[in-house]
Amino acid sequence: MLFNSIEFLVFLPVCFIIYWFVLKNYLKAQNTFILITSYFFYGWWDYRFLALIAFSTVVDYLIGLTIDESNSKSRKKALLIISLVVNLGLLGFFKYFNFFVDSWVDAFESLGIEMHRSTLNIILPVGISFYTFQTLSYTIDVYREKLKPSRNFINFAAYVAFFPQLVAGPIERATNLLPQFSKKRVFNEEQGISGVNLILWGTFSKNCYSR
Repeated sequence: MLFNSIEFLVFLPVCFIIYWFVLKNYLKAQNTFILITSYFFYGWWDYRFLALIAFSTVVDYLIGLTIDESNSKSRKKALLIISLVVNLGLLGFFKYFNFFVDSWVDAFESLGIEMHRSTLNIILPVGISFYTFQTLSYTIDVYREKLKPSRNFINFAAYVAFFPQLVAGPIERATNLLPQFSKKRVFNEEQGISGVNLILWGTFSKNCYSR
């Protein structure tokens, strides 16, 4: 689902109304709603990759808790390394597998050695770089004791999948965004109007000037 698509122009007002006017007094329900709508937004492009973002979320949620509960510095470092390997491994596979295979084959063929190209039809998941580095920033901050790990899985999952910045950034540090999911939000009419104006202007600019 693109930000300048008709689908998003229907999706966003529905989310806005339900979030601010139906669930305004229910913080847990608001966070759950953010998570559901974010997964719906992401799955609209290709539902198969929902498993990928869910996997990264579960891995770093559990690693964050385990790092905090561990008294061993070496164990904490090992857990951080696991997080780095899992997340960067997935990112590297989807972004660079075919590139490295092609480069490897080209290098051998330049020496006169024929090799069979065995590339895969890998689709690069939208936003994988953003949510990968976002979950990593969380684990690193927990490891450095700059942030206490989230013990609410819904809040953490909503932080990772937050749809307004999931596919286009910016990458939000956990120390900035994650605590906001634990605080009651109050609708500000002035900010709401300003936000609508920015969205409308951005949509107009995207459709008129970027073609």
